[in-house]
Amino acid sequence: MMALPGGCHLDSIPLPGQRPHLMQVDSVQRWMEDLKLMTECECMCVLQAKPISLEEDAQGDLILAGGPGPGDPLQLLLKRGWVISTELRRIGQKLAQDRWARVHSMSVRLTCHARSMVSEYSAVSRNSSQEMSQIEKLLMEKCSELSAVTERCLQVENEHVLKSMKACVSETLSTLGEHFGQLLELALTREVQALVRKIDASDNIYTTESTTGNLFSLTQEGAPLCRIIAKEGGVVALFKICRQDTLRCLYPQALRTLASICCVEEGVHQLEKVDGVLCLADILTDDSHSEATRAEAAAVVAQVTSPHLPFTQHLSSFLESMEEIVTALVKLCQEASSGEVFLLASAALANITFFDTMACEMLLQLNAIRVLLEACSDKQRVDTPYTRDQIVTILANMSVLEQCASDIIQENGVQLIMGMLSEKPRSGTPAEVAACERVQQKAAVTLARLSRDPDVAREAVRLSCMSRLIELCRSPSERNSSDAVLVACLAALRRLAGVCPEGLQDSDFQQLVQPRLVDSFLLCSNMEESFV
Repeated sequence: MMALPGGCHLDSIPLPGQRPHLMQVDSVQRWMEDLKLMTECECMCVLQAKPISLEEDAQGDLILAGGPGPGDPLQLLLKRGWVISTELRRIGQKLAQDRWARVHSMSVRLTCHARSMVSEYSAVSRNSSQEMSQIEKLLMEKCSELSAVTERCLQVENEHVLKSMKACVSETLSTLGEHFGQLLELALTREVQALVRKIDASDNIYTTESTTGNLFSLTQEGAPLCRIIAKEGGVVALFKICRQDTLRCLYPQALRTLASICCVEEGVHQLEKVDGVLCLADILTDDSHSEATRAEAAAVVAQVTSPHLPFTQHLSSFLESMEEIVTALVKLCQEASSGEVFLLASAALANITFFDTMACEMLLQLNAIRVLLEACSDKQRVDTPYTRDQIVTILANMSVLEQCASDIIQENGVQLIMGMLSEKPRSGTPAEVAACERVQQKAAVTLARLSRDPDVAREAVRLSCMSRLIELCRSPSERNSSDAVLVACLAALRRLAGVCPEGLQDSDFQQLVQPRLVDSFLLCSNMEESFV
């Protein structure tokens, strides 16, 4: 993903069916388009009488994107912007290594790309503002200055002089990066404004669908683009779509875009200003909407209640509609026809249990434990560690309520939690391994909390939970060497041992229960596995 300088990216749950990234094109087409920019840069080097570097890593440094389509300013900005951002980063790396020949040749190439971006964008966009023209001028001046000063550095042999010139190059490069970021942000803001105006003014459903799709694609470029969209009225325009019955077929796409925008604070603030929570509640509670629409609404709820984003905790309007939303989400979990729908609905419920403690009491009254545990035996709805992560999160947060224990026993929930202690990744990808660790950790936490009830503790001992906890403590491979899982398992084991100490061997008691928790942790975390 390309981001504005200084920007960051926020990850979200990957879902099937998302449209391809703007930068993804057919490989042959990409190669043919690359030829245009590659020859352009080489010609510029020759015209300026600059030798093309023959260093062995030169080929790796020549990072170019495919040429933008005619009349497509957004594609142009994103592709040229990505190339220039990459070149700036590479020049900084070579500068740190004092590789002056590479710094100079790359500076010349950077100037070519900057000039191309300015000229091509001017050709396809409307008249530039005075502010943009001024920044364009400053950018090109700094590019020329960078090329000139790096050329002089090639002729300097005195190390002390070169050191002082290096500071000058670094400052020039930094200023150039700032001007580029300002110009790119201004240009992207302008294009976003055009898209939002097009959505507002359109009375054609196909035009609205296409424009909304373009807006969604922009959100996939990272948080900086999401901030621009939120500031320029994107949230308002999308909720306008979601309030028109004639545009119901566009609700899923609009809601998916809103979920992406709300990964940034500006998006959540805009959502609250336009009573977005009330609109989401209306969609979730209206059974006439398709399951896909309600699932996308659940995804927005999951985003705006995320415990990982501090600004979502101040969404005061959510409390007013929380009961309606929680009820609708439990129903969506119960009726979900696919794992993706169940994942979105359960993720929203899991986040809401962090958002407000009243949510756990509501879930208890709605028999959510029965709904969730029944879903665990349905492979069509629950078949990934990501989904089980959401379920065990809800159970862990609900387990602080005393009356939760009886419901867990009644629905054979202890056996399910026991199974979660054995969660294993199928693919071995880092994301799946991390999800399995979270499932194990939260299952142990849930067990420790529920074992305050003697009936739950005895049921856990009967199901050999203590043996599994001991195995997780003593065998690093069983917990993927996770310290978080180890701490949670030690705490659960100590809670069970307090109720049923006869279930432990003396060595386990002396090493895992009797010492201080930190001593047992150090013993297990440094334990070598025996393969005998």
